[in-house]
Amino acid sequence: MSIKVEYISKLYGTQRALDNVSFEVKTGEIVGFLGPNGAGKSTMMKILTCFIPPSAGKASVNGFDVMTQSLDVRKSVGYLPEHNPLYLDMYVKEYLEFIAGLHKINNVQQRIREMIDITGLEVEQHKRIGQLSKGYRQRVGLAQALIHDPQVLILDEPTTGLDPNQLAEIRELIKQVGKQKTVMLSTHIMQEVEILCDRVIIINKGKIVTDKETEVLQQGDQNRIVIRVEFSAAADVNKLKRLSGVESVEQLAPNTYHIVTATARDLRQDIFKFAVDHQLAVLEMNREERKLEDVFKELTGNK
Repeated sequence: MSIKVEYISKLYGTQRALDNVSFEVKTGEIVGFLGPNGAGKSTMMKILTCFIPPSAGKASVNGFDVMTQSLDVRKSVGYLPEHNPLYLDMYVKEYLEFIAGLHKINNVQQRIREMIDITGLEVEQHKRIGQLSKGYRQRVGLAQALIHDPQVLILDEPTTGLDPNQLAEIRELIKQVGKQKTVMLSTHIMQEVEILCDRVIIINKGKIVTDKETEVLQQGDQNRIVIRVEFSAAADVNKLKRLSGVESVEQLAPNTYHIVTATARDLRQDIFKFAVDHQLAVLEMNREERKLEDVFKELTGNK
């Protein structure tokens, strides 16, 4: 296992940021580590990168214990924290040379050229970091996390504040890197997880509430289907609820409804019949796919 966490707890005074957390990440996986603000995500990542110690439990990265072998852990981990710490007065190549020196890397100039190529920094490599856009600063952050060729990459909100073009570029970079390394990714962007991650771990109030493959989480309960329908006029919600197989009805707009079914049977024909019986026209109706965002809301209690 690249990452192994066993019964980790972390207390800040009387506040329990992590509560008996356990999970494993296999070599070559891209795992999304999700949770609402204050759930304990960043705390867990700081423990795995040896920035802070746990209050209880054990954790190892590449077989090295984070408490007793912290130097070996740091050598084998690339870390991009949420607030990307860069020396803004340094030039891009100067900064990467400085980081390479800290890691005692051989063939420094060759490795810097490789990082500039991999992260797409060619055009900006001669600028001061303070002159770069947010997207290029994130690329510099990724370059410093990768320069010592770590086996594990830990990324905390790597795409925060990026525009759509930058988002696509950084996601593609993470995807390419993930083919060769183990990646643990924290983000609030559910679409990002759906695109990038093989597996999802969701943490809430310091405890893991699910740990499943992304596809399995999205499939969810096959006997629970959501239908969105827009009528030509308002419908009687109570009468909609009385349709056979309907679990709940939510009015989204004056004439638009979310209908959740408790059966795998397609109820769209029944809804058409309901519309005809009540002299309504169906302007739009579709079966909605279950999204990771829906799962997140259900599991973290933010419905």
